[in-house]
Amino acid sequence: MKDKVAIVTGAGQGIGFQIVRQLLARGARVLLNDSDAELARAAVEKLKAELGAADGQVAGGQVADSPMAGSPSASCIFLAGDAGDVGFIREMVDTAVRVFGRLDIVVANAGLTLFGDFLDYSPEAFTRVMQLNLGGSFFLAQAAARQMKEQGEGGSIIFTSSVTGHQAHRQLTAYGMSKAGVEMLARSLVVELSPYRITVNAVAPGATLTERTAGDANYERTWSALTPLGRPAKAEDIAHAVLFLAGPEARHITGQTLIIDGGWSVVSPGPE
Repeated sequence: MKDKVAIVTGAGQGIGFQIVRQLLARGARVLLNDSDAELARAAVEKLKAELGAADGQVAGGQVADSPMAGSPSASCIFLAGDAGDVGFIREMVDTAVRVFGRLDIVVANAGLTLFGDFLDYSPEAFTRVMQLNLGGSFFLAQAAARQMKEQGEGGSIIFTSSVTGHQAHRQLTAYGMSKAGVEMLARSLVVELSPYRITVNAVAPGATLTERTAGDANYERTWSALTPLGRPAKAEDIAHAVLFLAGPEARHITGQTLIIDGGWSVVSPGPE
């Protein structure tokens, strides 16, 4: 990953943050995105504290409407904004190329979960979920692929799906649709992008311990009992899979979805 340039959306915490962390640890340069500017800023500062003291490579950035900070050799910057907005998506790609000189890896990790009963689900909620989960993935892949095609050296695009794209869950019809659609997007882009040596894959996490799920006191115990391997995933487990798909060892893998759920979707027991 040394000197590869990546964009990771939805990376202020959780799975996205761990993906950025592992990319940086392997020598990549990363544009970290989150919709929450303060969360994004804090994430970069945390990475700077963890990694910067050792090698001096990690430096902070500024929000989208301010000039970049840090030295030209900075390894990590952030850009806060809506990863479902096409104009902002293009700004992310332009910024990564302007600051780092190129773009090799894109992880469309930003997503929105809005629970709701199907019979009462509002058009507004449906549009919000689809705009970020599906639209954001589609147009980030499009903008990144244009840049990768121009560079002429291939690249890697990875979407974050979910086991809900494979197994039906109450109150997650729209979310599950969006994640199943992301996986079909990965398959469809094999036809479109393989001539340019751009691979497109997805990861589909199951129950995962993150800052968000930590708010449920029973989450870890419940999903440890339901998961064949005896525990829910950690964010690092998902990040390891993403780095594999983004790396040279996976250069002949494209159009695939890797389910990372400790075997849960094989047996599919539900919470009691």
